[in-house]
Amino acid sequence: MTKGGRNLMILGLASVVFALLTTSISLVIYHNSGDIYLDWSRPGFLPEEEISDEEVEDEYEFSKTGAIDAEVIEEYLKNLEVEVRALDNYKDPFSAEALSDEKLGIVGEM
Repeated sequence: MTKGGRNLMILGLASVVFALLTTSISLVIYHNSGDIYLDWSRPGFLPEEEISDEEVEDEYEFSKTGAIDAEVIEEYLKNLEVEVRALDNYKDPFSAEALSDEKLGIVGEM
């Protein structure tokens, strides 16, 4: 093997070792910082307690299939009116309180 080929092989091995080292360090930081748990919200990474469809009964879902007629539009507008009224009830929608855990429905562990 020539000197150039040997140097090229050393350069290739060094770059592979460097890539493995930096990837390992970044994964350790990712795990230790807790950011790995944010990815549980992605599809396929749901928490152990999933929300069943029975718990979300009060939400209106517009039909994705079927005919759109006056009755369907009336029902949609009636349900939309409820949501609009709920939004209008916010006293100061741009305050920090609007993003509080209580307003967003986030329950902390106790």
